[in-house]
Amino acid sequence: MTLRVRGYALPDGEYVDLYADGDRWTTDPVPGADLVAEGWLVPGLVDAHTHPGAEEVGDRLDEDLLRAHLHQHVEAGVTAIRSPGLADDPPAWFGTDPDLPRAWHAGPWLAQAGQFFDGWGRRPDLADLPAVAAEQARRTGWAKIVADWGVDDDAIPPDVLRAAVEAVHAVGGRLAVHSQQSAGGAAAVVAGVDSVEHGMCLDPALLNDMAAKDMVLTPTLSVLMSSLARARTRPDSPGRRWYVQGASAHPGLVVAAAEAGVPLLAGTDSLPHGRVLDEVRALADAGLRPHDALAAASWTARRYLGLPGLEPGAPADAVVYESDPRADLDQLAHPLAVVLRGRRVR
Repeated sequence: MTLRVRGYALPDGEYVDLYADGDRWTTDPVPGADLVAEGWLVPGLVDAHTHPGAEEVGDRLDEDLLRAHLHQHVEAGVTAIRSPGLADDPPAWFGTDPDLPRAWHAGPWLAQAGQFFDGWGRRPDLADLPAVAAEQARRTGWAKIVADWGVDDDAIPPDVLRAAVEAVHAVGGRLAVHSQQSAGGAAAVVAGVDSVEHGMCLDPALLNDMAAKDMVLTPTLSVLMSSLARARTRPDSPGRRWYVQGASAHPGLVVAAAEAGVPLLAGTDSLPHGRVLDEVRALADAGLRPHDALAAASWTARRYLGLPGLEPGAPADAVVYESDPRADLDQLAHPLAVVLRGRRVR
């Protein structure tokens, strides 16, 4: 039976009456369609930085765990994810299973020797990094490079990152870069990568350049803030000082990025899965308008991934709430219905 939803559709708040024609929305009435929910409609939520399928750092990808983690995302209203780094290449059903989110991924992380987590990722020589990144992007559309790591580690040089960007773009892909040090962030901006992940310690003076180059920032603010509380309890060290200083400044950086015109994507980064609401709240607590905080987890992120919103011909994803979630972000924890690929999954 055809599914139907109606109500005030964000971001504009216009009243719509939508029918699922397979995996596409239509406004053409279908007699006998099942009205599953009515209220405030949000295009399906997006977690743009998540690493499902492993429980501990360094673990190999577990298919059963991967499926369980993705179900947790769906329960939270997430109908699409981007995984900028996975423990292994995922199974063929990843991103296509009708009960689980649409998905984009960058395969295993790419990092320098002696950096990143043991057991995860690949560590090509710097001379080979652009070609390795391009081959990954050719297969999946994305590659992910860890541009910097510890406080005493060398960041990947800007010319290497620029070559990687050119190689990835030449095959029609996109490049995401992990950065939590100022040198790595600066190299990423100079190189013109597509997406800066975390971006802690990024020089605010670079934000206008990011906007001019159509770069996006996935600040993973909620996990950085929760880690900040733990870091403050640790004994003094260079690592503690780096983290406390960088994470403490991160909310202000996120707001400055939005003001500079850098698109923000909501990403939760770590366990537990299915907590995109935490990231939306963190963005709002930092000073973003609730409208913009929600956009980072819905229509802005969907547009970045090539997914239109609630309009005829768009993929049939939606989350329906009783009232406007921008007026009360806690509404995000209580959807009336979650629609994925034209089917009610919650």
